[in-house]
Amino acid sequence: MSEMTLLQDLQARGLVAQMTSEEELEKHLAEGSVSLYCGFDPTADSLHIGSLVPLLTLKRFQEYGHKPFALVGGATGLIGDPSFKAQERKLNDDATVAGWVEKLKKQVSQFINFDSGENSAEVVNNLDWTQNVDVLTFLRDVGKHFSVNQMIAKESVKQRIDREGEGISFTEFTYMILQSYDFQQLNAEHGVTLQIGGSDQWGNITGGIELSRRKNGNQVFGLTLPLITKSDGTKFGKTESGTIWLDSSKTSPYAFYQFWLGTADADVYRFLRYFTFLPVAEIDRIDEEDAQRQGRPEAQGVLAREVTRLVHGEDGLAAAERITQALFSGDTAALSEDDYRQLAQDGLPSTNLQAAYGDALAETPLTTLLVDAGMANSGKQIKDALQRNAVVINGQAYGAEDNMKAAEIFAEANARFGSYFLVKVGKKKHCLLTI
Repeated sequence: MSEMTLLQDLQARGLVAQMTSEEELEKHLAEGSVSLYCGFDPTADSLHIGSLVPLLTLKRFQEYGHKPFALVGGATGLIGDPSFKAQERKLNDDATVAGWVEKLKKQVSQFINFDSGENSAEVVNNLDWTQNVDVLTFLRDVGKHFSVNQMIAKESVKQRIDREGEGISFTEFTYMILQSYDFQQLNAEHGVTLQIGGSDQWGNITGGIELSRRKNGNQVFGLTLPLITKSDGTKFGKTESGTIWLDSSKTSPYAFYQFWLGTADADVYRFLRYFTFLPVAEIDRIDEEDAQRQGRPEAQGVLAREVTRLVHGEDGLAAAERITQALFSGDTAALSEDDYRQLAQDGLPSTNLQAAYGDALAETPLTTLLVDAGMANSGKQIKDALQRNAVVINGQAYGAEDNMKAAEIFAEANARFGSYFLVKVGKKKHCLLTI
């Protein structure tokens, strides 16, 4: 472990956006094991990489001897957080949200340790302490502690009120009170004295600090983490094919690994600080060595390996590296059936030949088939590749004389694991055809 204090390490990584009473919080953390929490609302059946920084921060606190609580918002997920959202969220039904809560519980469990003695992690659900509170009790015991004037002044709410046409519903307006109630309840029942969250949660966190002071008579603290941005201004965690999820059935370990491998040089050293447990001094060394190196920097490879290992484990990382190496070298003999499944899921452009062509496959030239698969802009480009024997299917090169042999080439007997044909045109273009 680093010789730095936890707060010093977080600050060296650029992971602190705001905090309440820095000196007092530093002293509080030094006094012994502190219980802290972070909330994750179930807005889908998986968390995405936008949740990684708070998840890993809970893990950082636990490694320094503190006790993390991961709150899964079975109640707040039914309402929707208005913080810096352009419009109202669609409300989901109870059963959907309850199903998502169970999946998120499982996901957060990957990152924090539930078997480490006194600072073992816990997962809690805020539906447990809200579902039986009647509206009059809530308004009298909790609502009376909140000034509407102050709530309207919060930046996240103000933006919505000022936006023409949209506004904010009373439902979402009450979200801050519900989140504040979570902090007060966790402080009263579990001795939680610190809440962490994204910097868009600052208003909600300070509301909880004030409510805990008023109702419990306790001093509690808040710390926010920066919202992750990319240097080119595009949204972090999104690609042309969509969101990068933590669930391997939604984003495969291979696609996940490739996402981090594609990090821009302008972002990669910052992301190494945010998303890995490498010491800051080691990240500085990688930065310095990359600056002196000719050619591609090493930082992206380090980042991709470290984050894929954290999220998908050693097996997930091994598969991602194996697939990457096979596509680069052209030697696909080591690929497993699961590796091909990952490629079909989201690793390569993929076409099912029966669905696309049916019985017409026998009369379809390779030139047409590969243009349809996005491997070239015209049949002429594929013809040129065939002339050079530069069309390789499952490791075998094909020439111009094979243009009309699609049915023969894509016979089940030639398929890997009875289903897959990995096609390479030229040095870099790949696609997957399946039967």
